[in-house]
Amino acid sequence: QVQLVESGGGLVQAGGSLRLSCAVSGLAFSRYAMGWFRQAPGKEREFVAAISWAGGRTLTVDSVKGRFTISRDNAKNTVYLQMNRLKPEDTAAYYCAAAYDRNQDLQLLEYDYWGQGTQVTVSS
Repeated sequence: QVQLVESGGGLVQAGGSLRLSCAVSGLAFSRYAMGWFRQAPGKEREFVAAISWAGGRTLTVDSVKGRFTISRDNAKNTVYLQMNRLKPEDTAAYYCAAAYDRNQDLQLLEYDYWGQGTQVTVSS
């Protein structure tokens, strides 16, 4: 059974930092690219960042570029999202997802598995 379990969300003041983690089990983690998405109330789900299976390639949406960093530890089957200089508009439920890595463009990943999400709330 494949499981993706996010953690690390919470309430933080604007300008603060959080690090989200996504622990993965039940699949060959090092064969999968990983992504982070977010969804704010009343809005569509939005892509945030992705990372290739070995971590050599990353992709970040422009709205968080320079503030958020995606990374992974294949020995721990975990992907991270370091979020710095948080803004109220970053408030959302954050989800990690896994996509089999065929060395395709990270923008073209098709995600097969999703976590349940972790809430991030940034107060002004």
